[in-house]
Amino acid sequence: MKWQGRRQSGNLDDRRGMSKGKMAAGGGIVVTLIVLALNFFGGETGQQLAPIVEQLGNSQGNQQTEQRELTAQEKEMGNFMATVLADTEDVWGKVFSDNNLGQYQDPTMVLFTDAVSTGCGNASSASGPFYCPADQKLYMDLAFFDELKTRFGAQGGDFAIAYVTAHEIGHHVQTLLGTSQKVTKLQQQNRSEANRFSVALELQADFYAGVWAHYNQEYLEEGDIDEALSAANAVGDDAIQKRTQGNVVPDSFTHGSSEQRKRWFMKGYKTGDIKQGDTFSEILN
Repeated sequence: MKWQGRRQSGNLDDRRGMSKGKMAAGGGIVVTLIVLALNFFGGETGQQLAPIVEQLGNSQGNQQTEQRELTAQEKEMGNFMATVLADTEDVWGKVFSDNNLGQYQDPTMVLFTDAVSTGCGNASSASGPFYCPADQKLYMDLAFFDELKTRFGAQGGDFAIAYVTAHEIGHHVQTLLGTSQKVTKLQQQNRSEANRFSVALELQADFYAGVWAHYNQEYLEEGDIDEALSAANAVGDDAIQKRTQGNVVPDSFTHGSSEQRKRWFMKGYKTGDIKQGDTFSEILN
């Protein structure tokens, strides 16, 4: 992805280098397995994960915050994330305006190391990237992307990171449009269908990530879309379940299969039309 020398967002809150002792290490592996089975790329997950991660955080006791200087590579990655965030601001500002959806409200992206306090509770890096609707912020520990490649077989690359970011921004779009709130109410009213509502919400966020890529094509390089599809494939519910439990249970899906995630991303990428992102009709029928 071509990103050097371009506009960077002022809505990046970089808290990397600030950590609370070894909070994430205590039980981190166990929590990671739980999270990988239930949650890859947030949605309303900030609310769902809050009781788990806050309990984990409280069990570590009070620890002093440690701070260190970021490396040159970490600083460069921060610049990249600020550029991607700026791209999402530009694209969604235009999409909202062109479709008479009101004023797009820029979210804040928080980069952190090990653990972070959010409007949805305390979270550790085991949570993976997630969006918290309570404070309208994205939370990302960039170490996640190393695990995505080494443990789950994604290609890696900067556009895989951009795809994940755009997916989380998709959840922000759903919050602004009221979709997330409607889904939460429907899940409470019909708990037997809660998982399917979650799948539809997540696939729509993948579709919105594709819409963003559609409008960002001038900055794409050869192989970028393949990187995004590789990441989407790696975090499909079926792929995660095969790796973590050895078998696939479709009724327990919360984010969609690898095939679904790739297909909806590509639909957004090819059409660029926010009106064609009705994942709910497919999943709930």
